[in-house]
Amino acid sequence: GPLFDLLAHGIIPGIGGIVIFIPQIAILFAFIAILEETGYMARVVFLMDKIMRRFGLHGKSVVPLMSGMACAIPAIMATRTIDNWKERIITIFVTPFMSCSARLPVFTILVALIVPDNKVLGFFNFQGLALMGLYLLGFLAAVFSAAVMSYLIKSEEKSYLVMEMPTYKIPRWKNVGYTILEKTKAFVFEAGKVILAISIVLWVLASYGPTEEMNAGKTVVAEQTRGMNLTQEEIDNRIASYHLEHSYAGKLGKTLEPLIRPLGYDWKIGIALITSFAAREVFVGTIATIYSIGNTEDEVTIKEKLRQEVDARGTPSFGTATSLSLLVFYTFAMQCASTLAVVYRETKGWKWPLIQLLYMTTLAYFSALVIYQTLK
Repeated sequence: GPLFDLLAHGIIPGIGGIVIFIPQIAILFAFIAILEETGYMARVVFLMDKIMRRFGLHGKSVVPLMSGMACAIPAIMATRTIDNWKERIITIFVTPFMSCSARLPVFTILVALIVPDNKVLGFFNFQGLALMGLYLLGFLAAVFSAAVMSYLIKSEEKSYLVMEMPTYKIPRWKNVGYTILEKTKAFVFEAGKVILAISIVLWVLASYGPTEEMNAGKTVVAEQTRGMNLTQEEIDNRIASYHLEHSYAGKLGKTLEPLIRPLGYDWKIGIALITSFAAREVFVGTIATIYSIGNTEDEVTIKEKLRQEVDARGTPSFGTATSLSLLVFYTFAMQCASTLAVVYRETKGWKWPLIQLLYMTTLAYFSALVIYQTLK
């Protein structure tokens, strides 16, 4: 019934979306805490301050930018150590450009689709180089965006870096453990409730639609598959795909299609863009459902299925131009609503989150547009 579906497909995956980040956040803050405890982090901040200031950032911006490689949410919370208002706002604004771990499932599938698994110089893998290129692209977008913001934002507040260089010493493991515990707890209880709420909302949109259309799913699929000798699992996958297509999320995806068609995307990819607003890695699960792939854990199955897909015009749905366009879009776009919620809390208003969302979406859209129109 509805309550079971809410628990099994809304709340539990929402909690899973929180818990799945705990190990990498804990590991990240473990290394940062060790650097701080040994006395080296202060030297990193000091050494990077001169370089960071060229882009309107602060030496202390290094820590949030490093943290953004795992998750932008604790990274944005880490900007509290930056005293200067302007430099803190700029750091918050550009941190989501750093490719977080939630982008990896999307990158992995799309890179595997279009980049050959060959080696260059006998050592470097083309797919690995492509993945590194996406990380570098996000980093360059962050520093150049910071430079532009530094020019546009005017502030009378003077910026300086005054710090005492601690001596090198062996880490106190009790302090390291305490830091890991506190940072992880802050993520779970501050960002976690936002992620859970958004996951439930998106689940409702993807699970419900006009009653008549949703109830007709089994009948329509039975007619379509008559004489095809499909297994029950394959039939269930087609029914799930039908329900997703006719859900409110599906209708929203079809409404968006004229807007995203110039990027090479159809309404099915539009649904994935909407659902992945909860977390970027949801893209893969949504694509697996909408194309009736079934086992989303089998990367080869997903890759081969997507390679065979064609759109209404008979062209590959995930050709080189479309896949590259998607990779660039996901590199630049603000796809995580939880990050927006954290920015709202840290800046105490909707001004900066909305500017950030508009800027990143515009940059992602036009970059993807140029890529697709050039390569199609």
